[in-house]
Amino acid sequence: MGTTSTEDTDDTAAFASYQSTFSEPSGYLNFASFGPPSSRVADRVADLLHTAGHASSDAMAHLQGEELRARSAFSRLTGFPLDRVGLTGSTSLGLFQVAFGLARGTVLVGAGEFPSNHYPWLRTAEAGRARIALIGEPGTQMTPDAVARSLGDDTVAVSVSAVDFRTGYRADLAGIREVIGPDRLLVVDGIQAFGVVDAAWAPADVLISGAQKWVRGAWGVAGIAMSEQALARLEPVLTGWTGVADAYRYDGEEHAPLPGAGRFSISNLSPYATGAFAEALELMESVGVAAIEGLVSTHAQALIKQLDDAGVPVLSPRDRTERAGIVVAGVPGRAEEAHAALAAAGITATRHGDSRIRLSVHATTRSEALGEAAGVLAGFV
Repeated sequence: MGTTSTEDTDDTAAFASYQSTFSEPSGYLNFASFGPPSSRVADRVADLLHTAGHASSDAMAHLQGEELRARSAFSRLTGFPLDRVGLTGSTSLGLFQVAFGLARGTVLVGAGEFPSNHYPWLRTAEAGRARIALIGEPGTQMTPDAVARSLGDDTVAVSVSAVDFRTGYRADLAGIREVIGPDRLLVVDGIQAFGVVDAAWAPADVLISGAQKWVRGAWGVAGIAMSEQALARLEPVLTGWTGVADAYRYDGEEHAPLPGAGRFSISNLSPYATGAFAEALELMESVGVAAIEGLVSTHAQALIKQLDDAGVPVLSPRDRTERAGIVVAGVPGRAEEAHAALAAAGITATRHGDSRIRLSVHATTRSEALGEAAGVLAGFV
């Protein structure tokens, strides 16, 4: 007769503890929009506000220490050394800093990328720096082959989402890295993947991920990790006073940028945001991203089956290696009605245009919500 190992028991207890910290409604299927934070995150922010409110002599040092906590956890989870990990205000801001860091050349970007991965490159082109070249059209998968066909002699970088916000397609980062070669930069927007995809992030020269979606750490901060090549190639054009050496020596002179990813700091971030990020990252570490991904994948597969059984078209990849937590349902011409019906049934999702409903699951998703969502959507196909 088999026995349960101590390790299995510990893992089960750790995951039960993890799940107990979340309290979103059972019909919440909208993690690709934002992830409701845990009670641990809320408690940490409350503690930091309490510290600030009492303003003891060591309050400032205590509050500022949250930045190192967040950077350290992001470093551990991405595999990038701590000196090549920094924080910025959002994924969008991080992409702007990277875009303006490229002085020349062409950057390949998917035409269907979320706008936060378009505007930085459009603006840097308008400023006479790097140019943008769009690949495909909305819905085009950024595969290694698609990237390879678009490469030119003047291509200096490729900017891609690790998981596509529109379809849930999971990019083959290692494959893209291989086709672009070692001398071009691979910039990765990780916000729809980081925290629920147990990925090897090493192919990326730049990885940026905000805290508010799958990490469930709320708004106001993003981690940014860089390769040595990225640090050498990207000019710190959008660097502020906190991104330079001797930042607290107020001598009226321009100081040299910091040697690592800290050079992309513009100003001090909110300690409530960095503290929430740190707490959320450490909570993820307590169970491991692989365990979270396993449950997310199981829930996504179950949702796809429920939609299939209900006769609702599935517009996302079916192969689990090509998707993460996003499942898109097709409701031709009736998305507005379907979205309203889901809301009336207590199910939160995102409407994209006239014909698509984006559903997104997490490790804490309740199984009953999957059938309920499919049942509602069945009335609109």
